[in-house]
Amino acid sequence: MAALINPSILSADFANLERDLQLIATADAAHVDVMDNHFVPNLTLGLPVFERLTQISPVPVDGHLMIEDPDRWAPAYAEAGASSVTFHAEAAQAPVRLARELRRLGARAGVALRPATPVEPFLDLLAEVDMILVMTVEPGFGGQSFIEGTLPKIRRARDRISELDLDVHIQVDGGVSRTTIERAAEAGANVFVAGSAVYGADDVPAEIGVLRDLASRHTH
Repeated sequence: MAALINPSILSADFANLERDLQLIATADAAHVDVMDNHFVPNLTLGLPVFERLTQISPVPVDGHLMIEDPDRWAPAYAEAGASSVTFHAEAAQAPVRLARELRRLGARAGVALRPATPVEPFLDLLAEVDMILVMTVEPGFGGQSFIEGTLPKIRRARDRISELDLDVHIQVDGGVSRTTIERAAEAGANVFVAGSAVYGADDVPAEIGVLRDLASRHTH
């Protein structure tokens, strides 16, 4: 699998989102975090802004819903133009049904796990999703340090995906940088969300290239 870099616009300038989306035109997707101040203690943006971002983004939009009741709300993000919609396992009542609905609407379906959420209950359901997101920090805020204890979870997911010969991506989100991306790739991740590491760089396109190269050396 190729190493994919999805910069998080959580680290962009919210007053200049169109400009900052153009900065990541060489990335594989724009990672857009939707937070509702209930599932996580932060509030970002809602459906109308999200939909507009899908219209102006030079790359596909990778929606990460850190919200309550995704069974009700997530399909609207697929309808709004997201190329992929990831919901949290801890918040969904019927994750398989929701994943199937997202796929029916034309989006790739992802399920996200907080650092302390075990992956084992989902290993036999991997065929129902297109991506599993292993949070490598606690969801809700940017700029946190990478949690090394999530690496074994990534390995278990990758081993099961390989065993079943599935085309399922493993995304990591949180604390991804030059110093951590190789370990995440070695563990089995192939989609990397980087926020401050990308938007804090002097040359954003160059940093995207560096991260992609580092991950590609170890991607399974």
